[in-house]
Formats: sequence, C-alpha cells, structure tokens
Amino acid sequence: MDVSVFDHPWLAGLFGDPEMATLLGPDQQMRHMLAFEAAWTRACGRAGLFDEGEAEAAALAIENARIDLTDIAAGMAQDGVPVPRLVRQLKAVAGPDPVHRHATSQDVVDTALALTLKEASDLLEARIKALAASLDELISRFGDAPLMGRTRMQAATMITAGDRIKTWRLPLDDHLKRLTALRSDVERVQIGGASGDRKALGVQADTVVVNVAQVLGLAPTAKAWHAMRHGIADYASFLSLVTGTLGKFGQDVVLMAQQGIDEIALSGGGGSSAMPHKQNPVLGELLVTLARFNATQVSAMHHAVIHEQERSGAAWSLEWMVLPQMLMATARALSAARDLSQAITWIGEPSADGKTTRRDHR
Repeated sequence: MDVSVFDHPWLAGLFGDPEMATLLGPDQQMRHMLAFEAAWTRACGRAGLFDEGEAEAAALAIENARIDLTDIAAGMAQDGVPVPRLVRQLKAVAGPDPVHRHATSQDVVDTALALTLKEASDLLEARIKALAASLDELISRFGDAPLMGRTRMQAATMITAGDRIKTWRLPLDDHLKRLTALRSDVERVQIGGASGDRKALGVQADTVVVNVAQVLGLAPTAKAWHAMRHGIADYASFLSLVTGTLGKFGQDVVLMAQQGIDEIALSGGGGSSAMPHKQNPVLGELLVTLARFNATQVSAMHHAVIHEQERSGAAWSLEWMVLPQMLMATARALSAARDLSQAITWIGEPSADGKTTRRDHR
C-alpha cells in the first residue's frame, strides 16, 4: 500500500522526486549497510583483531551477498533493527567468525545514514545552484521592470522586479554555505560497539575507525555519536529553512498571479475541472505546502535528539520516520522551484488595460 504522497500512484505526480527516492530506497540503503560490513571486516583484519586472510574472504562474500529483504522485514518486527537478520544472512555466506564482530547495529545503520546524507547533499547542492542560476536569469531579464512594493499585503512604494527576485535568490547562497558546514557534521563514520565506548577494539580502536572512514569516504570521529544527534537535527533544520525560502518564493508568485494583480505571467499552470478560464499557480502552491510540511516535521527531529543513556530505540526510530520525508520534500521543492522560475514569462506592473508594460517578453 502506497500511503505517502511521495510514492502514491497519482499523488506522487505532484509530490514525488524519483532521484531522491532512489537514494532513500531499500536497494541503496542495503548497499550502504553492506559497504560498512565489508569495510569493517577488512579494517579489523588489517588491525590484527582476527585473521586478515579470513577477513578479506569474508568481505568479498559480504560485497556479493544477495539479501533476502523479506527476512530483513521479519527481523525488524522482532528486533526493531534490520542488522541481526542481516548479520545472520551474511554469516551464512561469509562464515561466522569475521562478520560484524565488535560492531553493533547502530554502527551499521548510522553509517548507512551518513552515506545517504552524503549522496543527498550532492543532489541538493546541485539543485540549489541550478535554481540560483535560473533566478539570476530572471533578474537579468526583468530586474529593471517597475513593481509595486507591498508591505503587510498592502501597496507601499514602487520597487523593481529585481528587488523582489533578490529576496528569493540571495538566501540560496546562505543555504549553500550552511550545507558545506553541515556536511562535515553528518558525513561521519559511526563506530562505537555495544555501549559506544569502542572497548572491544582495544588499542586498535583509532586505527579501525580511520580505516573504515577512509574506505567509505567519511570522516573519522573521536567518539561514537550514538546518543549525540544534534548534527542530524541541525541537518533537518537546514532542510526546513531551504523549503521555507522556497515557500516564500511560491507564496509571492501565488499572490502576484491573482487576477486583478497580474504582476506575473506564467506558462503552463493548472487547470480547473469546473472553471476552464482559470490557470492555477500549482507549483507556487506546492512550494508553500512543502515548506509548511517540513516546518512541522523538524520539531519531531528535535524530539529525536533526546536519547536516554547510551542508545535510544524510540528516539532513533523516530528519525527513520521523519528525516526521509523531509529529504523528499526538500528535493521536490527545489525541482518545483526551478520549474516555476523557468515558467515565468513576465514580472512587473500591468498597464492600465491589464496587459504587461513590456511587450517583448517571451
């Protein structure tokens, strides 16, 4: 049953984002978990925690394992995490000794999350830059056009179209700077073992951590972040701020497109089943909806910061419910915002006869 708007048979036509969905999908998530298990086994073998030859053979078997996802789902119902069943399947093909030894379920799942956020950030960064370029083009085309400034939704003084477009464009630079800073906080390997103290690794702990991090393209950490989730919550806040900026863009477009205001012209648009004369600003409305959705979800991610003692099941699993939805909303908002910006054929004051003041717009 497809109950999320992001993958529903027809609601996904508006809300879905196939590229982000692929990054968050089960196949990619399993690839990340297997990548951790293989890197972990090799690193422990190289550190002398068990036979290096056996470790290499086990790692190769892990990388080529065919995972039964139905069994993983049954394990989730029983254990609350996918890793015990995953490890059982891996031991069946790689041998019991080297697989997963000295690691814990959260090491696997959180490292997979870090790899996911690395890929997701690449996608979001590219889309923010593409949207910024599209808005720069609008400034170049229509920036000097006169436009009524409005404060508290009432006519104020004349401004230019460029003045308004810049309020949509300039925050994107800040979001890119914030994303760069956040990436170092979340693209980190998770290694702690049973209680997060890495005790089972002994004097080789730092060596193993650095080795696994290098193989996976993540940063090493001085301590496991099992129960320190502020970085993940901060990333969620970033997602909400991005969609908030895009929601402001969408809200402005919706207001400017009102009949009688006519300060913007859009190609395409949404039709009405009852009123054929209407051209609804669907993408603008979508941006407002997604901004409000993320603003609501981010509070749940702040609740998920509260981990009791060394690990929480409740707070941890709350992240699994919320963060993917926020990533989907943000990715879709960025693609919709770019589409909306490219659909704008005019911004500026209408003339007395209701037509735009510049006749050469396309």
